[in-house]
Amino acid sequence: MSKHALARAFFVAFSFLLIAGVSPAQQNKPWEKIPIPPLHEFKPQQPKRIALKNGIVLFLQEDHELPFVSGSVLIPGGSRDEDPAKTGLIGLYGQTWRTSGTAKMDGDAMDDLLESKAAHIETGGDDDSTAVSWDSLKADTDQVYGLAMDLLFHPKFDEQKLRLAQQQEATGIVRRNDEESQIAGREAAKLVYGADSPYTRQPELATIGRVTIADLQAWHDRSLGGKLIISISGDFDSAAMEAKLRATFEGLPQAKPNPVRHEVFHGPTPGVYFINKEDVNQSQVMIVGLGIERRNPDVPSVAMMNDAFAGGFASRLFQKVRTQLGLAYEVGGGLGFGWDHPATFQAVVLTQSATTVDAIQQTYKVMDGLTTQPFTEEELKRAKDNILNSFLFRYDTKDKVLAERVRLEFYGYPADYLETYKAALEKVTVADLNAAAKKYIHPDKYAVLVVGNGPEIKPGLDDLKMGPVHKIDITIPGAPGGKSGGAEGQQ
Repeated sequence: MSKHALARAFFVAFSFLLIAGVSPAQQNKPWEKIPIPPLHEFKPQQPKRIALKNGIVLFLQEDHELPFVSGSVLIPGGSRDEDPAKTGLIGLYGQTWRTSGTAKMDGDAMDDLLESKAAHIETGGDDDSTAVSWDSLKADTDQVYGLAMDLLFHPKFDEQKLRLAQQQEATGIVRRNDEESQIAGREAAKLVYGADSPYTRQPELATIGRVTIADLQAWHDRSLGGKLIISISGDFDSAAMEAKLRATFEGLPQAKPNPVRHEVFHGPTPGVYFINKEDVNQSQVMIVGLGIERRNPDVPSVAMMNDAFAGGFASRLFQKVRTQLGLAYEVGGGLGFGWDHPATFQAVVLTQSATTVDAIQQTYKVMDGLTTQPFTEEELKRAKDNILNSFLFRYDTKDKVLAERVRLEFYGYPADYLETYKAALEKVTVADLNAAAKKYIHPDKYAVLVVGNGPEIKPGLDDLKMGPVHKIDITIPGAPGGKSGGAEGQQ
């Protein structure tokens, strides 16, 4: 068939569709005919919970699909509890604990043995806890478990390994201003919680240099007295494993309850904050405020609101700032909810230097619209599809369910929290979304942080009309040349 004949045929077909009032695009949507089955009923296989008389809790999750066994001991207390003068202690502790080994077997010998068995033992710390974890083939369960328990109860902290950990930590400190996204995340948290908050303190060369072997041992001895949570998953017999764990942990002293925290969070001082970084041609923008705790009954509604606001390609923030206006490479955000303290609100935009002000202004328009332009049934349906589908995949294995069950135990949430949370998500209405937006979205209380190339941001940040621009100094104390990543530059 000639090109002219093809053209005539297409014209006739197109004309017919126009006469019929149907466009070619409407005719060619086969994906809309694909049946979407309902989600499976959510019934996670809960692990067996055993509470010892001394307050220690055991969780056993049998899974015989593969011949592996893994376990962990979660220990209360983390970096938020360390001495501010020795900030960084937990990071050094987590590394030195494992690399030092025990009196029976030093860390290097332990590495060689575990490698020969394709097994692992790891230690580490977080802001609220430390842990030792292990995994191995079923045939090596007893030996690897014994090594892990020896490390738990009889560590031999080594001076040389501590020095190595301090050197590695120092390298990270002097390079912490290399990436603008890391700078923005770190400094935005300080704006919300305060620079001296236990959640934002950062290690410095001086503070890690003060940490001694005695400090590591003292921390270890003190933390082992808390409410330990031991979890085991894999190919084992529950009765035999329970007996093994009881023999190890039942004779320990009564666990001390976790101390009640009395922290007060006020949120940021509204305004514009700027960090100059002249080796980039873009701006990392973070608009931040105080979030809520997960125990808040509005969390299901907030989760849905977050998805409609900035949770994906179809969200309001993405569609307006990135798709329609082309002002950003990346956008995202939402009102966070923490397990035992308020998380943060964030609206994050990565934009060119020249479009920084415009991107911020448009983001504020979207945030203002959350309370002035009601959410729709279509937005709610899309949010429910996104969240409920992803929710099921987050807990689609026994290991994932076990990990979440341990987390719920650690923070004092009910055992059926996952089921009740999913049920609450399904019941969220459009009215709930709009009520959540009016209750929790307060752009006038937020701070704007910009990390970018000052001379290239034109118009300047003063054009935001949000008061004077506050310069933040990120110079690293004690670093060669006072390394700052360009924080001293002016816009």
